[in-house]
Amino acid sequence: MQIDLYKKAFEAYFSDNVNVKIAEGVAFLRNAERLWFIGNGGSSAICSHMMEDFMKIARIPTLSFTDPALITCFANDYGYENAMAEWVSFNFQSGDVLVAISSSGESKNILNAVDRFAEKGGKVMTLSGFKQGNALSEKGDLNFHIAEENYGVVECFHQVILHAILDEIAL
Repeated sequence: MQIDLYKKAFEAYFSDNVNVKIAEGVAFLRNAERLWFIGNGGSSAICSHMMEDFMKIARIPTLSFTDPALITCFANDYGYENAMAEWVSFNFQSGDVLVAISSSGESKNILNAVDRFAEKGGKVMTLSGFKQGNALSEKGDLNFHIAEENYGVVECFHQVILHAILDEIAL
């Protein structure tokens, strides 16, 4: 049954160290000047949702690469794999923190944006899934990885992790 995938991931991820990881996430995001969120597809939807919640609830200014006109403009002019990286170049400010979400951890446009963000001196938190040691899971200053190869499971856990961090920041 598919529910077994969620149960397995839940038991594996929410062990005794989950409180430590969430606390690390809170410390990492709490003092950001601005939070950036990037992702593709379902991860982009998570980015849009979390951008709104972190701004409204935690009062942290946020950005997200989710506007269709902006995405197509930058993809047309710079190529899809470089669109987010160019957006970073236009908007980065000291004190910014990037939250990069990719289920596979192998999306070239996400990896390029993370590299550009780090080159500019920004801090990066990643959320990925699928294979242990995927490219994204090794690029962040703080990394969350869900060891499951099911998009639904990975995306749900990414949103739970971000909401848990947000709820702690907002207390």
